[in-house]
Amino acid sequence: QVQLVESGGGLVQPGGSLRLSCAASGTIYSIDAMGWYRQVEGKERELVAENTRGARTRYADFVKGRFTASRDYAKNTVYLQMNSLKPEDTAVYYCNVVYRRTSWSDPLDAWGQGTLVTVSS
Repeated sequence: QVQLVESGGGLVQPGGSLRLSCAASGTIYSIDAMGWYRQVEGKERELVAENTRGARTRYADFVKGRFTASRDYAKNTVYLQMNSLKPEDTAVYYCNVVYRRTSWSDPLDAWGQGTLVTVSS
């Protein structure tokens, strides 16, 4: 079992900033990727940013230049720094981890509980 603990959501005014964090713990041999998705009620969950070990972080077009994802490999933690927030960024943000339990395991998927980000004046 893997547990993901997210924090950092809340209410912010347009143009403001927030920083989300997500820490993974449990039976983890290695992590292939960590990232963030978001979902608005009634819509599909969509990729925000994903960091893959050994590769460049990929971002959704709608956050390029405003959001930055980073990882602390030693702490199995991923962060999402969100700047210049817009009302349309309002959503529940979910952390995602692709990990392996052993060196020979297939990759597995885990999701955080979600944290609400509200951008409003």
